[in-house]
Amino acid sequence: MLAEQRQAPRKILRVKAMWVMDGAAPVVARTLDIGANGVSLLLNESVPNGRRGKVTFEMYFDGISHIVTAQASVIHCIFSSSGFKAGLQFSNLDMATMTVISRFMR
Repeated sequence: MLAEQRQAPRKILRVKAMWVMDGAAPVVARTLDIGANGVSLLLNESVPNGRRGKVTFEMYFDGISHIVTAQASVIHCIFSSSGFKAGLQFSNLDMATMTVISRFMR
């Protein structure tokens, strides 16, 4: 059994997302959960560990829509019954994005 590797709490977030790996076409995905350090995506295809890209999704809370766009790296990708679950780790988040995610996590 693998040990939990997450360094921060997660909160369920089930919305449409777009994952664009460097040098590749955009891939439609769905978010599963989010934390201060990353997000989990459900994809139709496997993605290699270490692959970098940009993830974009919408978060709705406090009566306001917030579009999040962040650079991220694939930490793991595993097969599940509904597709491939990829864990992404954020990198170089700007202050506005960190604030939105932090407010959502409360």
